[in-house]
Amino acid sequence: MGYGELNIRSYNPQKDRARVEDLERRCEVGPAERGFLFTDTLGDPICRIRNSPIYNMIVAELNNQLVGVIQGSIKLVTIHKPPKNLARVGYILGLRIAPLYRRRGIGSSLVVRLEEWFIASGVDYAYMATEKDNDASFKLFVEKLGYVKFRTPAILVNPVNCPMYRISSKYEFEKLKVEEAESLYRKFMSSMEFFPSDIGNILRNKLSLGTWVAYPRGESWGEILPSSWAMVSVWNSGEVFKLRLGNAPTSCLMYTKSSQLMGSLVPCFKWRGIPDFMHPFGFYFIYGVCREGPMSGKLVRTLCRLVHNMAAKCRDCKAVVTEVGGSDTLRRHIPHWRLLSCPEDLWCIKGLKNEERESFYELIKTPTTRTLFVDPREV
Repeated sequence: MGYGELNIRSYNPQKDRARVEDLERRCEVGPAERGFLFTDTLGDPICRIRNSPIYNMIVAELNNQLVGVIQGSIKLVTIHKPPKNLARVGYILGLRIAPLYRRRGIGSSLVVRLEEWFIASGVDYAYMATEKDNDASFKLFVEKLGYVKFRTPAILVNPVNCPMYRISSKYEFEKLKVEEAESLYRKFMSSMEFFPSDIGNILRNKLSLGTWVAYPRGESWGEILPSSWAMVSVWNSGEVFKLRLGNAPTSCLMYTKSSQLMGSLVPCFKWRGIPDFMHPFGFYFIYGVCREGPMSGKLVRTLCRLVHNMAAKCRDCKAVVTEVGGSDTLRRHIPHWRLLSCPEDLWCIKGLKNEERESFYELIKTPTTRTLFVDPREV
């Protein structure tokens, strides 16, 4: 490498905590033209993987300086491939390289070391997510390390602002017990791509605020389900880490300032503007969106509005976010702002077992399904 000896090792909380946090503050996430996101891990650098069944953080040192970090988690999920529909997958996230040490092969060295840990842990596939126009990430994973484009889900962002949404009186709402929610998810969503086998642990996690259902007024919720119904669960990501927008696009800044000005000058006018994302903020993540029946789209939209109103009561929550399959018609019913959303996130995947190479080719040739389960622990 020509710059000294690179030392790659496991994360040591006592030695590395402050240095990893400093690196995180210096690293931006996302393409410059859409604005950078900076992450505040609130004193816990492994906060984004701590709730996963198995996890690991690996750091890179060069000349006694911490110059890179990567995180990974392992779980069992539904993946449609012959002859079985379950696979052990490793998720790669949080790859950060200090700005002055980029383009020296440190990123690829960290990914390779994490893949070695995956293989030793019996992982079938490694996968990662990035924005489709993140050229540096694409070149590293796809062109250099052999990952393959897999799915293109959409990230939908709805800003939390006043006034609150009006909730229609045409619908009934119930908060489900964890046991009932788990039973429904296993019944209706267990065949969905990337559905986690430990869904019960997710629902019981303290960050999961609950699961709500909506159905037409006049019908009842019981063993026989209503003619139309929808269900969502909510994860409080703001309790794990905070985000801050840097280098925001001029259009976003102008809209934010103008909407705040309109709200102050004409308070009686219900102006729905963009919150201040330039200061640290949290967000609620909607996951496990499930629906049945002819009115289910409207019920999903109403539940999303209900979550928005819940988030508005949380001081630091500035957005409600969800992620759906790229071809999922569900996105039409989820309130979101195009200015803030990402229409095509990019998931890339790589087979780690040579003996399953044929199954891997079958997997990546499988047409994009209508639905995709996005684990809130990996947001």
